[in-house]
Amino acid sequence: MAERKSSTNPLIRTWDAVWHPTPGSVRLLALLGVIGNVVIVVSGGLVRLTESGLGCPEWPRCSGDSLVPTHNADHHAFNMAVEFGNRLITFVVLAIGVLVFVAALRLVPRRRDLVWWSLAQPMSVVAQAVIGGIVVLTDLNPAAVSAHFLVSPALLVFCVALWVRAGEGDAPARPLAGPWTRRLGGLLLVASAAVLVAGTVVTGTGPHAGDAKSHRYGFNIEDVARIHGELAWVTIAFTIAVTIALYRTGGPAAAKRRAWELIALIVAQGAVGYTQYFLGVPAGLVLLHMLGAVLMWIAAFRLFFALRDRGPMPDARPRAVAARPAEAPQPA
Repeated sequence: MAERKSSTNPLIRTWDAVWHPTPGSVRLLALLGVIGNVVIVVSGGLVRLTESGLGCPEWPRCSGDSLVPTHNADHHAFNMAVEFGNRLITFVVLAIGVLVFVAALRLVPRRRDLVWWSLAQPMSVVAQAVIGGIVVLTDLNPAAVSAHFLVSPALLVFCVALWVRAGEGDAPARPLAGPWTRRLGGLLLVASAAVLVAGTVVTGTGPHAGDAKSHRYGFNIEDVARIHGELAWVTIAFTIAVTIALYRTGGPAAAKRRAWELIALIVAQGAVGYTQYFLGVPAGLVLLHMLGAVLMWIAAFRLFFALRDRGPMPDARPRAVAARPAEAPQPA
């Protein structure tokens, strides 16, 4: 079996990571998927906060018959650039999803669950693009905008799961914590999801609509903000309960680190949330709050996965590389 020589060319290294993958390269591609989806959440928030939601008033085209921004008397060039940039990031995330799916297919030995987790990524990005089109065609209906945002946390479930699973083995899951601790970890995920959903309602009720003419939810902003805050406190309570349970039962060190990471994010997120509320939800703090929300979601899932073990990561078996046939001996 011929061995491939390592190269310093980034294009060749990327090709090898996808076409001749190792468990490490699959995990790196999965991490890029996590980062890409965090970036698209932030860019989507920037679209809303700069009132660029209809910067590209058509879908899938941007304006008129053009796929890219062109001069439009009804839309400022800045708003068109912001919205079009968000669409481009979606294509980048889709490309990463396709690459990680191909790498999972090419991995030797093939790991079936990695293939399914990776397949979910490009499929989810396509769903997100379709919902994004509905958002534009309904002139930023708040329900469509909320659904468009929530696709990203759902997609992050696949990305984080693939990232974690690519770094561990395929043995049956072995619990590293007691049943009550693991139940608390599951309830923490439910509470975190509820906070995200409530946050979209707060945003859909507040002043940042994405466009000055967009419809808003007819709720009282103080009421929905209060519900959002109460759900956040429930999430804090479950996080503290999981942390205490880990220390009282001698939980794994990795899970304790994940718990403290989540606590630190919650403290920062709470400070930003209450500050933005009392300052009248300035755009910069809203964007920071959206970033904190997805980082907390990722941290909660990493904590949940740290409560069990699947064995060590399997060794990679390099694929055979076709060698050139040996030349026939020449007569003397």
